[in-house]
Amino acid sequence: MRRVTGALTTAALLTGLLAFPGSAAAGTKSQPGRQTYTGVIDGAEFKVETPERWNGTLLIFSHPYYPADMPVFPPGHGNRDDSQTWLLEQGYALAASDFKGRTGFVVKEAVEDQIGVLDWFEDHVGKPRRTVATGSSGGGAISLLLAERYPRRIDGVLAMCAPIDLYGQLNQSLDINFALRMLLAPDADIDLVRAKDPAESVRRLQAVLAEAAETRAGRARIALASSFGNVTGWNSAHDPMPVSVEDQARALAQLHQFGTIGVFGAVGQADLAEHAGGNPSYNVGVDYRRQLAKSDQQDFVRKAYREAGLDLDEDLARLAAAPRISPDPAAKRWMERYAVPRGTTPSPVVTLHNTVDVAVADHEHWYAGQVREHGDPGRVRQLFAERATHCAFSVAEEAVALRTLLTRIETGHWPSTDPARLNGAAAELGETWSKVFDFAAGGDAVRPPAFTAFRPNPLLRPSR
Repeated sequence: MRRVTGALTTAALLTGLLAFPGSAAAGTKSQPGRQTYTGVIDGAEFKVETPERWNGTLLIFSHPYYPADMPVFPPGHGNRDDSQTWLLEQGYALAASDFKGRTGFVVKEAVEDQIGVLDWFEDHVGKPRRTVATGSSGGGAISLLLAERYPRRIDGVLAMCAPIDLYGQLNQSLDINFALRMLLAPDADIDLVRAKDPAESVRRLQAVLAEAAETRAGRARIALASSFGNVTGWNSAHDPMPVSVEDQARALAQLHQFGTIGVFGAVGQADLAEHAGGNPSYNVGVDYRRQLAKSDQQDFVRKAYREAGLDLDEDLARLAAAPRISPDPAAKRWMERYAVPRGTTPSPVVTLHNTVDVAVADHEHWYAGQVREHGDPGRVRQLFAERATHCAFSVAEEAVALRTLLTRIETGHWPSTDPARLNGAAAELGETWSKVFDFAAGGDAVRPPAFTAFRPNPLLRPSR
């Protein structure tokens, strides 16, 4: 039996950490007007927002992956606050669990906790006419897992900027960190998995990367390591893609400092191992020469090596000879069971991805393949915005993606997803809802809608 405590309040949306003291009376029903419900279910804090006039649709939000040492994620991630404001004004009800543990790789807990919130909503507010699972980044992947595990509870999924194959994303990050370590500091005391001191290993690799970014040889090797994840050297939602090798390599270094090393490096791997019961990440059997040949960054890598006067074949041979990292079999099975969607599409799915992202759009190519094998391609629409950096969407773009999904749920047919039509629909919402947050600059700015036709590359290290 789920244990529930909570409080009923009327308030504006809260941001940052959630804190929900008090207790809720069993059987409390929805009150008229805007309401905020908060509480705890089985140790996981939750929050529900109902609008002035509910339109019958409930959105279940799954929050992104929060690193274990980062209790509050940077502002602007997925335009969360503005998006919720718009949704409530349009009559949507919103619900979310903060997940047991909140930070770290709580994917298994997240799916269970979101169903707990849905149960609470139906018991205390009312049964929705339709329920949509949605989220950005890791929350988008969780939304797909939620719909697959509970197909009769979820009517549709909107997954935004999601590293859909979470296991594949972690292994690609390991590939990049492995190459950075072996090429830039092969003799340094830096552990990538099973670290004696994870935080110190992260600090040392970040320092090595910062130093390498100041030399041509270092920037060439940063380019090579990045190619194993197909990561592009563009990290601004507001500025055009850099032209020079130096500027692109510096953008790559910035991405890896925070993301690949800071989030998915030794600290992230230690947290992952704690949840999985051992280390699931590995690069046994990976041929990095072959990975480069498959990468769409290979021309950039060769140019960087020419400018630096380095021998690319020599560095690839160094990687080939480097000792590999093996997984713990039970932990590998845990990841395959809890962190990898199958693509069964029990309900319609819309995905939204920037064309350039450290959580590469290649995940969309992988997911489409899984759907062809296990699900119904007619239930999926994949939308792309021609823009760089992670989760850099405007509220207007998110709203158009949601309306696309809801049309499919309600009518059984997809509306046109021609980019010109989507951009026109987003533009009609006006500049108020057209701000795009840029992680690199740390601020937002009005940007025109950027839906585009795009074909992503295959994921270089899929989990299956």
